Amino acid sequence: MVKLYLSLAAASGMLAVILGAFGAHGLRDKLSAELFSAYQTGVQYHFYHTLALLAVALLLEKYPLNMWLKTSGGLLLAGILMFSGSLYLLALGGPRWLGPITPMGGLCFIVAWACLLMAVVKA
Repeated sequence: MVKLYLSLAAASGMLAVILGAFGAHGLRDKLSAELFSAYQTGVQYHFYHTLALLAVALLLEKYPLNMWLKTSGGLLLAGILMFSGSLYLLALGGPRWLGPITPMGGLCFIVAWACLLMAVVKA
């Protein structure tokens, strides 16, 4: 699980840089201010939660059986996909039905942080 989460964090970080650069250099003049802001929010949350996933992976090295940590990592990944992914797609003209997915991703982030808190309390 440690190697998996480390690999996913590395890939997610790389993707966040690529998408951030694409937004800054390829989309700034093509999107409205509102859509560009939504895209940038996706990039910011993508980065923040990639770093959190990296921390979870490193903590799993010390606490490999901690289910709170494992759950936190899975929820961080789900949150990145749903929150940031939906914002990226909406900014690029994706279907409007993606809008309700964004808050579900945000909820995944909140619960992931709560699981991380539980992992620390229970350790």
